[in-house]
Amino acid sequence: MKPLAIILLIASVALVAACGESKQDKAKKQVCSARSDIQAQVKTLQGMTLTTATTNGVKDSLTAIKDDLKKITDAQGDLNDARKAEVQKANQEFTSEFQSIAGKLGTSLSVGQAQAQLKTALGQLGAAYQKSFAQVDCS
Repeated sequence: MKPLAIILLIASVALVAACGESKQDKAKKQVCSARSDIQAQVKTLQGMTLTTATTNGVKDSLTAIKDDLKKITDAQGDLNDARKAEVQKANQEFTSEFQSIAGKLGTSLSVGQAQAQLKTALGQLGAAYQKSFAQVDCS
């Protein structure tokens, strides 16, 4: 191989390597993307009323949140120690609240009870998001 070809090959490899994202950067993006989607799903759910909420609509948002929590869990291992601890804490807190709230939905017998339960549960979900994931820095 000619010296010029070797130099060009080395420069190309170095340039490609410099442009790539680290595992930590990818994990941060995954966490922040999932965090953003959780926030959007919470807002969607909070915007529902007894007359606008459908079983499928609520179920779809709850499933999306569950999927986002799994994405966050999957990405944690590639974060630096400080961010990993922050994200794990937020994920554990929110997951615990989420499971408790989701488990309570749909247990009322009357329409009035269901409306009150939905309003309370969605308020609690928003508060749980603010307490946990809103604190995670994604800037």
